[in-house]
Amino acid sequence: MALLYGLIWRLLLILVHINRALVSWVRVRLRSWIGRLWERAIAALLLPLALAGFPDHQKKLNHNPDANAVTGNRAASRRSRWLSDGRSLEKLPVHVGLLVAEEEPSYTDIANLVVWCMAVGISYVSVYDNHGIFRKNNSRMLEEVVRQQQDLLGVDGSKYNVEVLSNSCDKHQHYVVSCRPTVKVLSPEDGKQSIVQAAQQLCRAVENKERSSKDISVSMLDVLLRESKNFPDPELVVKFGPVDSTLGFLPWHIRLTEFISIPSHRNVSYEDLLNALQQYGSCQQRLGQ
Repeated sequence: MALLYGLIWRLLLILVHINRALVSWVRVRLRSWIGRLWERAIAALLLPLALAGFPDHQKKLNHNPDANAVTGNRAASRRSRWLSDGRSLEKLPVHVGLLVAEEEPSYTDIANLVVWCMAVGISYVSVYDNHGIFRKNNSRMLEEVVRQQQDLLGVDGSKYNVEVLSNSCDKHQHYVVSCRPTVKVLSPEDGKQSIVQAAQQLCRAVENKERSSKDISVSMLDVLLRESKNFPDPELVVKFGPVDSTLGFLPWHIRLTEFISIPSHRNVSYEDLLNALQQYGSCQQRLGQ
């Protein structure tokens, strides 16, 4: 009898273990099935949203023609306005100098000023700072001007064909006032160097008996200076910063130049430049009278 009870007890234990195994297997399968069902439900909900958003994303990748049209229209409107402003001025300078008298120059803001000058019809722009930072980074200055041309003028900005000159090519060129804008990056050495070169040329001419010592005069030096440079004298210099000084900006070429001050070139606006051009247009130059 005891043996029978032992067998029944062992059989019950085996059934209990089998039941636990079946319950565990059912739980795992059910959890896996519910998980797959949940994933499919989420995918079914998100798929329409993904399909709806894809065309917009694709348009951005393909450079949305509508957005480009809006941008092009905006750039064309700005070009038209700036050109109209230039024509409305009483007089427009051929050459404008941008004199930065601040410690930390901003390439983007100066490039904006250069592009605005070109857009209103100014043919020559000089960029000058007392420390020669722009001159040392000439290529960066050109890259920023080209970039701002694209941003401000759009595709049509490429027709301006900006040229940045350096002293290495000045002696091989002569300036011609035209619609082709030219940018020149200057440093304090440029004004001094041009005077020294003109004086040396005059002394060599006397030494070679091509000229007499009596020919050495201010007027003769002025003639040599004009022949050695490819820019007309600046009619207007816009000075940025709190310093009341020309800081060595082309000392020989600014005898008849009008100086107008703006507190800072950082975050400068087109209206600031237009106001300076309007001041220049309304001023009367008495030329020493």
